[in-house]
Amino acid sequence: MAQQSSNRKLKIIAGADSFGVPLKDALVSHLRALDIEVEDLGTDKYYSVGEEVGRRVSQASSNPDPSTETRGLVACGTGVGVGIFANKFPGVYAATCLTPDDAINARSITNCNVLAVSGISTEPETAKKILHTFLDTPFKSPCPASGSNPWPAEIESFLDNSVSEMASIGKLDSNGDFEVPCLLCSLGKERKEGDFTPVDIMPGASMKIIRENPTSAIVRFKAGSMEPAHHHTHGHDLVVIKGKKSVWNLTKGARYDLEAGDYLFTPAGDLHRVKYHEDTEFFIKWDGHWDIFLDEDLAAAHSAVEKEN
Repeated sequence: MAQQSSNRKLKIIAGADSFGVPLKDALVSHLRALDIEVEDLGTDKYYSVGEEVGRRVSQASSNPDPSTETRGLVACGTGVGVGIFANKFPGVYAATCLTPDDAINARSITNCNVLAVSGISTEPETAKKILHTFLDTPFKSPCPASGSNPWPAEIESFLDNSVSEMASIGKLDSNGDFEVPCLLCSLGKERKEGDFTPVDIMPGASMKIIRENPTSAIVRFKAGSMEPAHHHTHGHDLVVIKGKKSVWNLTKGARYDLEAGDYLFTPAGDLHRVKYHEDTEFFIKWDGHWDIFLDEDLAAAHSAVEKEN
């Protein structure tokens, strides 16, 4: 185990939301059986858990204890939300891992120090294998991304420099400005209209696919646009980057009013309708390929929202 291969003792800060708590509890018990120190923060909302674990790991990385290495373990339904919020802190490199290969790649390439797991998608035995891989894989080790071969010297040098550069993201200079601009914020500024493809089935919408199956995308809607009631084959996580929108989950009879920074998970098959109150941009990740099935037309959607208002 990691404790036996290093002179530094390993400590894990753990937490989960209600969807991830059974898996978190199983992994915490497993870690303690391995005689690894665990501080279990318990259960809370996914964003509170991700934030607190991220904060604690960030504090440990900025003021390192020469005798102890601190890492994090977070769990929610998908493993995505907790990872997003943990990564808001400097020196935190959280990765959602659904397979041991994911964990090998994350440790090798980014020196991942917070493991995010899915309470819905991952069985305990698989999660234990992922956890062991996270604990035992050294930074820059051979991994599936390297063809399981040692990294060439130039790639090792790149990885070394990338970690020091990542560690300075979020630090402020004496004027209160970022010493190194946040790469995510920079990416946001560089997104141009021409990068987006119109979504013909949804007037006012355009999309930039980042990854396919599982699909990640950045989506824009113009103010006043409407998504008629529809459903998808796969569930999706959504984080609003800017703007305001309302989502009606017709299957659950619930309404969610979202603005910049808000997160929402919609399960597979749930019927939902969306209204955009401002020009809005959001990040969305489907658990599989992207598809959409309309359950009403645009006129019916506008009529239903007008009746509610």
